[in-house]
Order: sequence, then C-alpha cells, then structure tokens
Amino acid sequence: MAEIRNAGISDADGVAAIWNPIIRSTAITFWPTERSTEEIAAIIRLRQHAGRGFLVAEQDGALIGFASYDQFRAGLGYAHSMEHTIHIAPQARGLGLGTALMRRLEDHARANGARIMVAGITGSNIGSIDFHARMGYAHWGLVPNAGWKFGQWHDLVLMGHDLVTGTT
Repeated sequence: MAEIRNAGISDADGVAAIWNPIIRSTAITFWPTERSTEEIAAIIRLRQHAGRGFLVAEQDGALIGFASYDQFRAGLGYAHSMEHTIHIAPQARGLGLGTALMRRLEDHARANGARIMVAGITGSNIGSIDFHARMGYAHWGLVPNAGWKFGQWHDLVLMGHDLVTGTT
C-alpha cells in the first residue's frame, strides 16, 4: 500500500503530473489552465501555513495521489467549513487509495477545528459523486451551469459531510 504523508514543496512536480492532465483534458475541474510547479508549491505552502492539510500518497518513489482542503468560502463565518480536492493517478484508481486519503484528510480537518467538509463536483463526474456517496457524503445542492469549460456549461454538485457528528 502507498505511504500517505504531508506534502512538501519538493512534491509539487509529482502533484503537477497528476493534476495537469486532469485540468488539460477533463471537466472534472473548471480550472482552465495547467498549474505550474511554482504555483503548486505556493498552494502547498499557503495551505499548510494556514493549518490546512495537503497530503500526498507515494508508492515506490512515485506520487500516485494527493488530497487537500481549504476554507469553503472567505470570511470568518465560514472558518470551520472546508472544501477538499482529491485526485488519484490513473494507474492507482480503484485500489482504495482515495478512501485512505479522504479519511486522513478528514481526520486532519477535524483535528484542526473543521466542522464540515464540502465536495464541489462536476455534475457529469458520476465516479466522484458515487465515491463521495460511499464515503458518507450527502447531496447538499446543485448549481446549474456553474462552470464553463471546453465550450460548454457544466453543473456543480455540492455534497457534504459533518466531520463532528458524522452525519450528512
């Protein structure tokens, strides 16, 4: 099984190798341009400095997944509401790594005072919707036509989980 650990700045290249093909080729994220190694290093640094988690999964010296979270929306009223990102390299999907990363990320968030974890999922990403449902996330809402990518509008599905009570 893969080792799950806190990301370091030196992991930015490995994270980019997983994230950028997703950005480039799918509507899983609405982010329009690939992220540079420097940008990813800054995200890792900023999230960890703010007490947020940025985890990586490594196997045989290669990064095969990552997960991170940050505050759901700006402002003190949302200080305990988090939104996460989780991506697994294609060769490592379906092996339970997503579940392991998600549990560790939720544990980190809970230990740092988070109350809820939100997933913002492209409406056509049925695999992610099913994954989150298996993880105990409930459907909390739908924002029609929220994202624009590849010349078309995409719905945003919001799913969530209460980290304190374990309820949805």
